[in-house]
Amino acid sequence: MLLSDDIYEHLVFDDVSFYTMAQIAPDLKERILTMNGVSKAYAMTGWRIGFGMGPKWLIDAMTKLQGQQTSGACSIAQHAALAAITNKEESKKFIDQSCTVFAKRRDILINMLNKAKGLSCEKPLGAFYIFADCSKLIGKKTLTGKLLKSDKDVADALLDEQNIAVVHGSAFGLGPYLRIAYALDEESLVLACEKIQSFCDALA
Repeated sequence: MLLSDDIYEHLVFDDVSFYTMAQIAPDLKERILTMNGVSKAYAMTGWRIGFGMGPKWLIDAMTKLQGQQTSGACSIAQHAALAAITNKEESKKFIDQSCTVFAKRRDILINMLNKAKGLSCEKPLGAFYIFADCSKLIGKKTLTGKLLKSDKDVADALLDEQNIAVVHGSAFGLGPYLRIAYALDEESLVLACEKIQSFCDALA
């Protein structure tokens, strides 16, 4: 079986086209479970509305399992999700605007982080996170004397010493990297990047 997580389907930048697994490998359709939802593209994080498409036997089994383990989604969230999915013209305007804003924030973040001593990152083509390589920070000490032995240590030190919250890449099986979200206003983003730069500059 193949699981295709398409939650960022609409949040792609730089004129990149999105293709789901079933489009790429239609001959594998009976083995593909496609999952999606409204939390990312339609900014309904926490509303817990998702959906899936796959072989009937698998969807039937999922329905039975979920029906016994979780309660139903509230009617407000259901109607909001339905409006987002069915009102295509308004939804497209919203998503296009979101992508423009996110792409601009991404570029600010990439530019500033690549100027931070010891950090480097590639430009992502979608979503609203970057993964910054922090391998050159490992083995250094912070202003408070903390030795950075891992990407988790780097993330912890950024929180403790600069009040900047990032997630260590090892939590996603990708160390030594830092996952940094840019789903916040530009002013806060620039301030956060300046603090990260100062943190890196102070390492010895």
